[in-house]
Amino acid sequence: MKRVIFLLFFLSAPVVLAAQDYMQTVRQALDALEHDSLDEAADCLRRALKLEPLSKSNAILYHYLGQIQERQGQAERALESYSQGLMVEPGRPELLFSRAGLHLQQNDERHALADYNELLLKQPDHVEALFFRAYIYVRQHLYRQARADYEHLLRLNPQHEEALLGLALLNDKDRRPREAMEQMNALVVMHPTHAHLYVARGGMEQQRKLYEQALVDYNHAIELEPKNPEHYLTRGSFYLSIKKRRLARADFHEALRLGADAEEVASLMKELRR
Repeated sequence: MKRVIFLLFFLSAPVVLAAQDYMQTVRQALDALEHDSLDEAADCLRRALKLEPLSKSNAILYHYLGQIQERQGQAERALESYSQGLMVEPGRPELLFSRAGLHLQQNDERHALADYNELLLKQPDHVEALFFRAYIYVRQHLYRQARADYEHLLRLNPQHEEALLGLALLNDKDRRPREAMEQMNALVVMHPTHAHLYVARGGMEQQRKLYEQALVDYNHAIELEPKNPEHYLTRGSFYLSIKKRRLARADFHEALRLGADAEEVASLMKELRR
């Protein structure tokens, strides 16, 4: 009997030791992540995956590895890691969400939408997935579907600023101008220090040829965030549209000084010479 027990222990010892090595390597990876040592963490995760290639918990490790690769600017490798994680555990929500977001960053709306759809089948009240799917629907001119997602999201969180803004902009596109402007006015009242809301409302006013009101909003956005180059580009483009070239040029130069993309500024400056 003792010989049988010893034999069983001897046969299982490599398995136990491998599991211990696996857990120790995972802990090392997490410690490295806490200290922001991304290369070390990635190496530990890869070692752990080799030690226990069939472990169910590898789905989590692939997620960590993909996040590290994203932070290191390795988008294709990150997508591969997320996909490998989903092969280990199909439908895992955080992997779907991360992969969808990376697809969206790469302007791959088709694959992003597929991942958000799958995630929302499993978690219909996932706020972030609802928001990003609505964003994709708007870009694809699927306004009915976008509205449904925004309204669902706002039932879950009536104060969700980005969803309220998205719905206002959607209404503006979807021939509901009065409703859109009322929603924008309410948002500005709700968040009077948020510069991007004044920019958005200024854009609506500019479309309606309410130029004085648009300029007031663009000016106020710059007062709130005087070092944001995007606001100067927006106001400069507005000046350009109403033929105030000197003021447009001044704003473009200021945007460049504050770090705006040089190619974008150069393209706008070309418009001044036409």
